[in-house]
Amino acid sequence: MDAWILLSIAAAAFQTLRFMLQKHLSMVALSAGGATLARFFYAVPFVVMLALGYLVVSGNGLPGHSPAFWAYAVVGGLLQIMATWCVVALFAERNFAVGITFKKTEVLQTALVGFVILGDRITPLGTGAIVLGFAGVLILSETPGLRGRWWQRLSNRATLLGLASGACFAISAVGYRGATLEIASADPLMRALLTLCVVTLMQTLALSLWLWWREPGELGRVIAARGTAVWMGLTGMAGSLCWFTAFTLQSAALVFAVGQVEVIFSLLAAVLFFGERITRREGLGIALITLSVIGVVLFQ
Repeated sequence: MDAWILLSIAAAAFQTLRFMLQKHLSMVALSAGGATLARFFYAVPFVVMLALGYLVVSGNGLPGHSPAFWAYAVVGGLLQIMATWCVVALFAERNFAVGITFKKTEVLQTALVGFVILGDRITPLGTGAIVLGFAGVLILSETPGLRGRWWQRLSNRATLLGLASGACFAISAVGYRGATLEIASADPLMRALLTLCVVTLMQTLALSLWLWWREPGELGRVIAARGTAVWMGLTGMAGSLCWFTAFTLQSAALVFAVGQVEVIFSLLAAVLFFGERITRREGLGIALITLSVIGVVLFQ
C-alpha cells in the first residue's frame, strides 16, 4: 500500500480525536474561537521540537524556499483557522458525525472550484456524483423544528457553517500543498515539517492577537484548559503532519478521498463517546455525501 494512503488514514484518525476534544472544550470551557486557538497553541511546542530535532538528525541543514512559499503558507493558514472555527461552531448546531460530514464537502467544493477557475473538465459520472452529494446536503439540512422550503433549509446556520468549513479546508489544502512544493528538498517529511512549523506559529500568533482584541479573558481560559487542550494540540500536530506529508506525495483531492474514512471514525465516536444517535435521515445523508466525494475523485 502506498505511503500517502496510510498517511491519509492516520491523518483522518488523529483528526477525529482532535475534533472530539475540541467539541468537548467548546461545550464546557471555551468559546469557538478559544477552542480553535487551543488546537494551534498547544501544537506549537511539539511542532517546533520535532522540526528542530529532525533538522539535527538529518544533518542536511535548512533547505531553501521560493517567495511563493509564504503566499501559499499564509493563505493556507488563515483559511484553516476559518475552517476550524466553522466546524467548532457547527458542533453546537448539529451532532458530531453530521458536523464532520458537512466538513467533508471540501472534496466536492475542490472539484467545483477547479472547474470554475481552472476549467478542469468533469465527466458525466463526476457530475452525477456532485448531484448525489447535493442531495445528501439537502437531507442533512433538515433541522428539527425548522420549517420551510428546501432552499430555506439550505440557508440555516448549520448548513452554512458546514459548507463554509468545507470551502475553507479545500482552499487551505491547496495552499499547503503549494507551500510544501516550494521548499527545495527531496525529503517529503522535511518539507512537511518545515511548512507545518511556519504555519502553526503564524496561526497561533494571529489568532491569539484576535482573541486578545475581540474576546478579553479567553486567552486565560485557553491556558486554564491545558489539561485537556494539550492532548488536542498533540493530536492536531500528528494529524496535520500526516496530511502535509501526504500532500507532498499526492494531489490534495486524492488525499482527501482516502481521508473520507474520517466519516466512519466520527460515527463510531458519536455513538461510543458522545452517546448520540444517528437518525435514518442523517445516516442516509452521510452515506450519500460519502459516496459522492468518492465518486468525484474516481470519475472527474
